[in-house]
Amino acid sequence: MRIIQGKNKGRQIQAPASLPVRPTTDLGKESLFNILNNYFFFDRISVLDLFAGTGNISYEFASRGAISVTAVDHYQGCTDFIRKTAEKLKFDNLSVIRGDAFAYVERSRQKFDIIFADPPYELQGLEKLVEHVFTNLLLNPSGWLILEHPREYDFSQHPSFFEHRKYGKLNFSFLVNFE
Repeated sequence: MRIIQGKNKGRQIQAPASLPVRPTTDLGKESLFNILNNYFFFDRISVLDLFAGTGNISYEFASRGAISVTAVDHYQGCTDFIRKTAEKLKFDNLSVIRGDAFAYVERSRQKFDIIFADPPYELQGLEKLVEHVFTNLLLNPSGWLILEHPREYDFSQHPSFFEHRKYGKLNFSFLVNFE
């Protein structure tokens, strides 16, 4: 994986093969950030990356100068890798939390401009995550919840649904706090 833009543009990152992850493809990540470039100034936003895995998305936000990026993953190997990589790349705007993403959004009272969630495709109950984000008011006004998910999920009937994008087997659903 590589960092596309920002202070670490072009930097290659090699994650250990032992991590139980499915990183967002470079095509998917480039497409996602092309969309976000039209709506956000990265140096003015706070980001929550749920099911952070290798930290691929977190590094991209941190490299682009996000005010703060919080990466949450339950797997110790993933959080250790993200911490080491953030230290190596001198990302002082990236913090790592080892914990369950569902529990985090249930308990957190912090607000974010972007929440990105890329759970394992076999994970059930993604709707509950969406519900907790909106019930607990975790998005700032005009904040976005971005879900990377398999094609079986359809969020188009959710009142905060904004857009769906498909890139091969990769699906992104965008939900917005229209407050």
